[in-house]
Amino acid sequence: MDDLSRSPAATLADEALLGLLAPFWQLVIGAVVLAVVLLSITRLARRGRSRMTTALLVTAAAIVGLTVIGVLVEG
Repeated sequence: MDDLSRSPAATLADEALLGLLAPFWQLVIGAVVLAVVLLSITRLARRGRSRMTTALLVTAAAIVGLTVIGVLVEG
């Protein structure tokens, strides 16, 4: 279906509906990510100090890497 055949009102209604649903889905995704992170931290803490140190270093490297990629793509 061609975008030109749709009325502007129908397109605006679709965008408004998605605009209302977007914060809800962001909340759901955030809750799932938080649950997984908490479970992972609990599991790592049970394995001992050396694994926690390695996990923290890997996580820090991933955060720095993603930040650098984000800055390069944005600019």
